[in-house]
Amino acid sequence: MTQNPDAIIIGAGHNSLACACHLVSRGWKVAIYEQNAKPGGAVKTGEYTLPGFRHDWAAMNLSLFAGSAFHQQHGAELAQHGLAFAPTVNPFASLFPDGKWLGVSSDAALTTARIRGFSDTDAAAWTQLTESFPADAEAILGVLGSPMNLRALGTLVGKTWWRRGTAGSLDLARFLTMSSRAWLDQTFESDHVKATLAAWGMHLDFAPDIAGGAVFPYLEGMAGQAFGMVLGQGGADTITSAMVAMIEARGGSVQCGTSVSSIEQVAGRAIGITLSDGTVVRAEKAVIANLSPRGLMKLTGGTGDPRHERAMKTFQHAPGTMMIHLAMDSLPNWPAAELKRFAYVHLAPSMDQMARTYAQAMAGQLPEEPVIVCGQPTVVDPSRAPAGKHVLWLQVRMAPGQIKGDAAGTIDARNWQDAAEPFAERALDILERYAPGTRENIIGKHVVTPDMFEADNPNLVGGDQVCGSHHLHQHFMNRPARGYADGTTPIRNLYHTGAAVWPGGGTGAGPGTLLARKLVGN
Repeated sequence: MTQNPDAIIIGAGHNSLACACHLVSRGWKVAIYEQNAKPGGAVKTGEYTLPGFRHDWAAMNLSLFAGSAFHQQHGAELAQHGLAFAPTVNPFASLFPDGKWLGVSSDAALTTARIRGFSDTDAAAWTQLTESFPADAEAILGVLGSPMNLRALGTLVGKTWWRRGTAGSLDLARFLTMSSRAWLDQTFESDHVKATLAAWGMHLDFAPDIAGGAVFPYLEGMAGQAFGMVLGQGGADTITSAMVAMIEARGGSVQCGTSVSSIEQVAGRAIGITLSDGTVVRAEKAVIANLSPRGLMKLTGGTGDPRHERAMKTFQHAPGTMMIHLAMDSLPNWPAAELKRFAYVHLAPSMDQMARTYAQAMAGQLPEEPVIVCGQPTVVDPSRAPAGKHVLWLQVRMAPGQIKGDAAGTIDARNWQDAAEPFAERALDILERYAPGTRENIIGKHVVTPDMFEADNPNLVGGDQVCGSHHLHQHFMNRPARGYADGTTPIRNLYHTGAAVWPGGGTGAGPGTLLARKLVGN
């Protein structure tokens, strides 16, 4: 007789895999079921344009994973299974319509000098932030990495107060609720400096005026200078392939191309799952669902708790994203040669433009001038393309999941099948405007629309790559619902993980790691 696994995990995103790695390292037998042909969720890599050109499907920046508590604990074992990083000392830059640019590098003196070119006052402010970063980061990351339960929060508040005092603790709480614009306006005077940092808020769903958004531009700016950026050697899927290998080496299983039709329950307790072919698989200790709240409701048929069910049904998603994968004869023709050294080049000219773009996407409009995140992974890792060639990873932010109109008034399409090409051309027009002649070097193109993201991974509702808005009403203890930020659900032995659960989106594997530690008691 085949022994039932201790835990069944639905979905093989990186949070599922991290959770499973930790469980199998503690002796649990784990079985993962993934509907797609490949594991990884939004963290995967493929030849989407031409043979030999490897493109990251969605996630490219692995700095959060490399610096995570999960990697700190399991990194050595994962390296034995092929995990390899490609670091860079030039993480990001912003290019502006006036031809000026600002880049953050891990040479603090160089970065400060670049900022001084815009403002002496801002250079002094940057120096002050740099000096206080170690202490401030410890406090902020302590919050972002803490379990969201009363006991853990009580301990965290006590430690923070002891280290920072009353005034310092209140200042931290204030900062965590500030919008990007509020913090940047109070800290810097140059609009170029402000826009360079504010662009990071758009990687989640923090337009400049959204409360709680300041922390991400701050951390990305300071951490980028302190640590640089880390990509995956050969592609972001280095983390997923290594985790799968670790799981299987320790007796677990990852079955792809296998859909789950329901979560089985008896007397308010999850006992297993039913696969789409009718096979029932039972779990001894836990059923773990890496699902959007909508997906959780679908597979359970309801959790039996009205407040929890209402939170799942009303869970709000961020705007979508379009990806444009390009195979290139050469890098973009940037006006400054130095820009060819950076992993990311943001084309996000001002906080006002970012706010306008976000508002248009939220209203269902195709933005007239979306933010372009131009990833240049072959600058860091030449192995991703044939010799002398390059790949570009273009994120077009933001994009509506459901199209109601076009803010520019030139695209009539109201579905992504028809809107994909003209909207992609709008994005490429922007790139061409900043780097003239780039278009003629494109030798392959693959566009991924918001509805394609959702079709590939139902957790990415409307192309929302972070599986849910991170605005304050749906973050911290409210992610995904008050009382359930620790991954528990009203159904005993059923646990929830993934980006919809605290601490949310990103490649840091926080939700999976925190849940695994909870289950094994550490």
